[in-house]
Amino acid sequence: MNRFTSRLLALAGLLTVEIALGLVLFMAAFAVFFYLTRVVFVDNSLALDDWAGGLMDELRQAHPWMTGPVRFVTFFAALPFLLPAGIIIPLLLRRAGYRREAMELVLAMLGGIILNQLLKMYFGRPRPSNALLQTLGLSFPSGHAMLGMTFYGCLAWFLARHFNRPGWVAPLLIWVVLIGLTRVYLHAHYATDVLAGFAGGAAWLVACRLGIKLFWKEEKEILAD
Repeated sequence: MNRFTSRLLALAGLLTVEIALGLVLFMAAFAVFFYLTRVVFVDNSLALDDWAGGLMDELRQAHPWMTGPVRFVTFFAALPFLLPAGIIIPLLLRRAGYRREAMELVLAMLGGIILNQLLKMYFGRPRPSNALLQTLGLSFPSGHAMLGMTFYGCLAWFLARHFNRPGWVAPLLIWVVLIGLTRVYLHAHYATDVLAGFAGGAAWLVACRLGIKLFWKEEKEILAD
Protein backbone atom coordinates (compact mmCIF):
# COMPACT_ATOMS: atom_id res chain seq x y z
CA MET A 1 0.00 0.00 0.00
CA ASN A 2 1.55 3.32 -1.03
CA ARG A 3 1.73 6.37 1.20
CA PHE A 4 -1.02 8.27 -0.63
CA THR A 5 -3.49 5.41 -0.20
CA SER A 6 -2.58 5.01 3.46
CA ARG A 7 -3.24 8.70 4.02
CA LEU A 8 -6.66 8.46 2.36
CA LEU A 9 -7.53 5.50 4.56
CA ALA A 10 -6.32 7.39 7.60
CA LEU A 11 -8.50 10.35 6.66
CA ALA A 12 -11.48 8.06 6.22
CA GLY A 13 -10.83 6.63 9.66
CA LEU A 14 -10.96 10.12 11.12
CA LEU A 15 -14.51 10.77 9.95
CA THR A 16 -16.03 10.67 13.40
CA VAL A 17 -18.60 12.95 14.96
CA GLU A 18 -15.78 14.88 16.64
CA ILE A 19 -14.04 15.48 13.33
CA ALA A 20 -17.26 16.38 11.55
CA LEU A 21 -18.04 19.00 14.19
CA GLY A 22 -14.49 20.26 13.93
CA LEU A 23 -14.82 20.72 10.19
CA VAL A 24 -18.08 22.61 10.66
CA LEU A 25 -16.41 24.87 13.23
CA PHE A 26 -13.44 25.43 10.93
CA MET A 27 -15.65 26.44 8.00
CA ALA A 28 -17.74 28.72 10.21
CA ALA A 29 -14.66 30.41 11.66
CA PHE A 30 -13.11 30.79 8.21
CA ALA A 31 -16.36 32.29 6.88
CA VAL A 32 -16.43 34.84 9.71
CA PHE A 33 -12.80 35.76 9.08
CA PHE A 34 -13.42 36.13 5.34
CA TYR A 35 -16.51 38.28 6.00
CA LEU A 36 -14.55 40.60 8.28
CA THR A 37 -11.82 41.05 5.68
CA ARG A 38 -14.49 42.18 3.22
CA VAL A 39 -16.02 44.59 5.74
CA VAL A 40 -12.65 46.16 6.54
CA PHE A 41 -10.68 46.02 3.28
CA VAL A 42 -13.35 45.92 0.56
CA ASP A 43 -16.28 47.87 2.00
CA ASN A 44 -13.95 50.06 4.11
CA SER A 45 -16.65 50.15 6.77
CA LEU A 46 -15.84 51.51 10.24
CA ALA A 47 -19.39 51.27 11.57
CA LEU A 48 -18.73 48.37 13.95
CA ASP A 49 -15.35 49.72 15.01
CA ASP A 50 -16.70 53.20 15.72
CA TRP A 51 -19.67 51.81 17.65
CA ALA A 52 -17.55 49.47 19.79
CA GLY A 53 -14.85 52.07 20.39
CA GLY A 54 -17.43 54.66 21.41
CA LEU A 55 -19.08 52.20 23.78
CA MET A 56 -15.75 51.46 25.45
CA ASP A 57 -15.00 55.20 25.72
CA GLU A 58 -18.30 55.75 27.51
CA LEU A 59 -17.53 52.85 29.84
CA ARG A 60 -14.08 54.22 30.63
CA GLN A 61 -15.41 57.72 31.30
CA ALA A 62 -18.14 56.38 33.57
CA HIS A 63 -15.77 54.04 35.44
CA PRO A 64 -12.19 55.33 35.14
CA TRP A 65 -11.01 52.86 37.81
CA MET A 66 -11.43 50.03 35.27
CA THR A 67 -8.33 50.95 33.27
CA GLY A 68 -5.95 49.34 35.77
CA PRO A 69 -7.77 45.96 35.90
CA VAL A 70 -8.15 46.03 32.12
CA ARG A 71 -4.38 46.42 31.69
CA PHE A 72 -3.92 43.50 34.08
CA VAL A 73 -6.28 41.23 32.16
CA THR A 74 -4.82 42.08 28.75
CA PHE A 75 -1.37 40.92 29.93
CA PHE A 76 -2.54 37.29 29.99
CA ALA A 77 -2.55 37.08 26.20
CA ALA A 78 0.63 39.07 25.67
CA LEU A 79 3.77 37.31 24.44
CA PRO A 80 5.68 37.97 27.71
CA PHE A 81 3.08 35.72 29.36
CA LEU A 82 2.24 33.29 26.57
CA LEU A 83 5.81 32.40 25.64
CA PRO A 84 6.82 31.18 29.12
CA ALA A 85 3.41 29.55 29.62
CA GLY A 86 3.73 27.89 26.21
CA ILE A 87 6.97 26.26 27.39
CA ILE A 88 6.20 25.44 31.03
CA ILE A 89 2.76 23.89 30.53
CA PRO A 90 3.88 21.49 27.75
CA LEU A 91 6.82 20.42 29.93
CA LEU A 92 4.43 19.69 32.79
CA LEU A 93 2.08 17.82 30.46
CA ARG A 94 4.91 15.74 29.06
CA ARG A 95 6.20 14.95 32.51
CA ALA A 96 2.70 13.82 33.51
CA GLY A 97 2.61 11.43 30.55
CA TYR A 98 0.57 13.56 28.13
CA ARG A 99 3.09 13.62 25.30
CA ARG A 100 0.54 14.16 22.54
CA GLU A 101 -1.15 17.05 24.36
CA ALA A 102 2.21 18.70 25.06
CA MET A 103 3.18 18.50 21.40
CA GLU A 104 -0.23 19.82 20.32
CA LEU A 105 0.04 22.88 22.55
CA VAL A 106 3.57 23.69 21.38
CA LEU A 107 2.70 23.35 17.70
CA ALA A 108 -0.54 25.27 18.12
CA MET A 109 1.20 28.20 19.77
CA LEU A 110 4.23 28.32 17.44
CA GLY A 111 2.02 28.01 14.38
CA GLY A 112 -0.43 30.56 15.75
CA ILE A 113 2.32 33.13 16.31
CA ILE A 114 3.73 32.65 12.82
CA LEU A 115 0.29 32.66 11.17
CA ASN A 116 -0.77 35.79 13.02
CA GLN A 117 2.34 37.68 11.93
CA LEU A 118 1.92 36.56 8.32
CA LEU A 119 -1.70 37.72 8.32
CA LYS A 120 -0.73 41.06 9.85
CA MET A 121 1.90 41.62 7.17
CA TYR A 122 -0.47 40.58 4.40
CA PHE A 123 -3.33 42.88 5.43
CA GLY A 124 -1.09 45.71 6.69
CA ARG A 125 -3.72 47.52 8.74
CA PRO A 126 -2.28 50.20 11.06
CA ARG A 127 -3.30 50.19 14.69
CA PRO A 128 -5.62 52.87 16.13
CA SER A 129 -3.77 56.12 16.67
CA ASN A 130 -5.34 56.76 20.09
CA ALA A 131 -4.11 53.66 21.94
CA LEU A 132 -3.91 53.96 25.74
CA LEU A 133 -0.76 51.86 25.92
CA GLN A 134 2.32 51.43 23.78
CA THR A 135 1.61 48.99 20.97
CA LEU A 136 3.90 47.68 18.26
CA GLY A 137 3.24 46.06 14.93
CA LEU A 138 0.15 45.94 12.77
CA SER A 139 -3.46 45.54 13.78
CA PHE A 140 -5.41 42.94 11.77
CA PRO A 141 -6.02 40.37 13.15
CA SER A 142 -5.46 40.94 16.86
CA GLY A 143 -2.63 38.79 18.18
CA HIS A 144 -4.07 38.87 21.71
CA ALA A 145 -7.42 37.56 20.47
CA MET A 146 -5.96 34.98 18.09
CA LEU A 147 -3.27 33.61 20.40
CA GLY A 148 -5.57 33.83 23.41
CA MET A 149 -8.12 31.70 21.57
CA THR A 150 -5.39 29.25 20.59
CA PHE A 151 -3.80 28.94 24.03
CA TYR A 152 -6.88 28.94 26.25
CA GLY A 153 -8.86 26.98 23.66
CA CYS A 154 -6.21 24.25 23.84
CA LEU A 155 -6.37 24.25 27.62
CA ALA A 156 -10.17 24.08 27.54
CA TRP A 157 -10.02 21.07 25.20
CA PHE A 158 -7.45 19.26 27.33
CA LEU A 159 -9.41 19.85 30.53
CA ALA A 160 -12.69 18.68 29.01
CA ARG A 161 -11.43 15.77 26.90
CA HIS A 162 -8.52 14.33 28.86
CA PHE A 163 -8.91 15.53 32.45
CA ASN A 164 -12.70 15.22 32.77
CA ARG A 165 -13.10 18.90 33.69
CA PRO A 166 -15.73 20.22 31.22
CA GLY A 167 -16.76 22.86 33.73
CA TRP A 168 -13.59 24.80 32.88
CA VAL A 169 -14.52 25.28 29.22
CA ALA A 170 -17.00 28.14 29.63
CA PRO A 171 -14.83 30.16 32.09
CA LEU A 172 -11.79 29.85 29.82
CA LEU A 173 -13.75 30.97 26.75
CA ILE A 174 -15.27 33.87 28.70
CA TRP A 175 -11.71 34.79 29.74
CA VAL A 176 -10.69 34.87 26.07
CA VAL A 177 -13.61 37.18 25.26
CA LEU A 178 -12.67 39.48 28.15
CA ILE A 179 -9.10 39.67 26.85
CA GLY A 180 -10.43 40.62 23.43
CA LEU A 181 -12.60 43.34 24.96
CA THR A 182 -9.57 44.81 26.73
CA ARG A 183 -7.92 45.40 23.37
CA VAL A 184 -10.87 47.50 22.20
CA TYR A 185 -11.12 49.26 25.57
CA LEU A 186 -7.45 50.27 25.37
CA HIS A 187 -7.74 51.19 21.67
CA ALA A 188 -4.92 48.75 20.96
CA HIS A 189 -7.13 47.20 18.27
CA TYR A 190 -10.33 47.81 16.40
CA ALA A 191 -13.29 45.57 17.20
CA THR A 192 -13.00 43.94 13.78
CA ASP A 193 -9.36 43.07 14.54
CA VAL A 194 -10.46 41.27 17.69
CA LEU A 195 -13.32 39.40 16.01
CA ALA A 196 -10.98 38.34 13.20
CA GLY A 197 -8.48 37.20 15.81
CA PHE A 198 -11.10 35.03 17.48
CA ALA A 199 -12.14 33.53 14.15
CA GLY A 200 -8.57 33.00 12.98
CA GLY A 201 -7.58 31.44 16.29
CA ALA A 202 -10.54 29.07 16.26
CA ALA A 203 -9.87 28.02 12.66
CA TRP A 204 -6.16 27.45 13.34
CA LEU A 205 -6.88 25.53 16.54
CA VAL A 206 -9.25 23.14 14.75
CA ALA A 207 -6.86 22.71 11.81
CA CYS A 208 -3.96 22.02 14.17
CA ARG A 209 -5.96 19.48 16.13
CA LEU A 210 -7.03 17.65 12.97
CA GLY A 211 -3.43 17.56 11.78
CA ILE A 212 -2.15 16.24 15.10
CA LYS A 213 -4.88 13.60 15.19
CA LEU A 214 -3.99 12.38 11.70
CA PHE A 215 -0.25 12.38 12.41
CA TRP A 216 -0.70 10.53 15.68
CA LYS A 217 -2.90 7.91 14.03
CA GLU A 218 -0.33 7.32 11.29
CA GLU A 219 2.51 7.14 13.81
CA LYS A 220 0.67 4.48 15.80
CA GLU A 221 0.01 2.48 12.64
CA ILE A 222 3.69 2.64 11.66
CA LEU A 223 4.80 1.52 15.12
CA ALA A 224 2.25 -1.31 15.04
CA ASP A 225 3.65 -2.54 11.70
